Amino acid sequence: MGLLICNGEIVTHEDHYFADLYIEDQWITQIGKNLSAPPGTTVVDATGKLIFPGFIDPHVHIYLPFMGTFAKDTYETASVAALVGGTTSMIEMCCPSRQEDALDGYKLWKSKAEGISACDYAFHMAVTRFDDKTEAQLREIVADGTTSFKIFLSYKNFFGVDDGEMYQTLKLARELGVIVTAHCENAELVSRLQQELIGQGKTGPEWHEPSRPETVEAEGTGRFATFLETTGAHGYVVHLSCAAALKAAVEAKARGVKLSIESVLPHFLLDKTYAERDGVEGLKYVMSPPLRDKANQTVLWNALEAGQIDTVGTDHCPFDLNQKLLGKDAFTQIPNGIPGLEDRVNLMYTYGVKRGELNIHRFVDALSTRVSKLFGLYPRKGLIAVGSDADLVIYDPGYRGVVSAKTQHMNNDYSGFEGVAIEGRPAVVTVRGNVQVRDGVFVGEQGRSKFLRRGVRQELAGDTNAS
Repeated sequence: MGLLICNGEIVTHEDHYFADLYIEDQWITQIGKNLSAPPGTTVVDATGKLIFPGFIDPHVHIYLPFMGTFAKDTYETASVAALVGGTTSMIEMCCPSRQEDALDGYKLWKSKAEGISACDYAFHMAVTRFDDKTEAQLREIVADGTTSFKIFLSYKNFFGVDDGEMYQTLKLARELGVIVTAHCENAELVSRLQQELIGQGKTGPEWHEPSRPETVEAEGTGRFATFLETTGAHGYVVHLSCAAALKAAVEAKARGVKLSIESVLPHFLLDKTYAERDGVEGLKYVMSPPLRDKANQTVLWNALEAGQIDTVGTDHCPFDLNQKLLGKDAFTQIPNGIPGLEDRVNLMYTYGVKRGELNIHRFVDALSTRVSKLFGLYPRKGLIAVGSDADLVIYDPGYRGVVSAKTQHMNNDYSGFEGVAIEGRPAVVTVRGNVQVRDGVFVGEQGRSKFLRRGVRQELAGDTNAS
């Protein structure tokens, strides 16, 4: 049975126009004016609505053992939250620790989503050590369709790799045509600063930011860029948070380093004063990189509009209040992260497009199209075109509401954006032609998901001896 969406304004990364869409067998099959459809077709009237390609979150954590506890969401809860918020595909960080087997970890992460998720999903494979088994395992994982890696230049002795392991990972990625995402800090500097602050009795959440200051993020970003330049690999900085790190990344791009930049929702709207609040309120806002001085927000918005920042994710990482309280006596014990998967589209639309100066096409590009291009999903995802997957967000710009933990679908007992106003929300969300959300309510099929096997990008592949 087909689906006809009529009378809406289609908005892509480069164009907008009024047209109808006809969907059959999971794909967009017709785009035009006054389309007719056979009897039995489901019809959605999109009058007064914007029709976006399904949004893609390039950076989420769903299953995550971390700091002695586990992130609260499952694919059952997170995928519904994603869809209610307009995200139709997400890329999860598969993060076994240094002590775990990479291939076993990969299979475990996949098992947490298969047959459960309500939206499509893919993975970045974390390389948390590089030993005599790693190369063969990574080749097997890439052959399975997971064609992006993740490295941490932080979390010493848990997720973090040293410079030698980073070099080996990047060399292999260059050969395979795989993009490498990186958490850019300096594990040794963070460790030393943490020890000094705790030793001085500075234990509250307000000391998390000084333990990993902007200079440390900028150093990590510059070091990652140097290794990319040396190996010829393509890199992607995740959750860039400040002007100093942006400067390092932009300077690298200007000299020809193949480097893309992601920032995440919290850094556009929140600042370090949130982590300075009393009691558990401050603990809520501990994440890495930390929330920064508010002056960085204007820099990030301007860079996003200019296309220097390529994508916007969430780094969705939900720990509840009891878990945050594990660090009440020492900020080093606070599980890092904040929920945001459900809120990204509405908040970026409200404070970027409606109240800010973010061009609506750049909005679509950063939250959907460029993600799909960078991570091997285009033109299947991130585009409204005949032959593309019918992942669509019919968006109501006239909706008015507020973000609240009481109404969210994420499995968390607080919202980092409690009481923040939104102007607009998805009215209808489809995944490969199936209506999954209507007016903020999940009405679809749990388990209607596909693991997105991605090919390597040929323009990234190269000779093993390339430099």
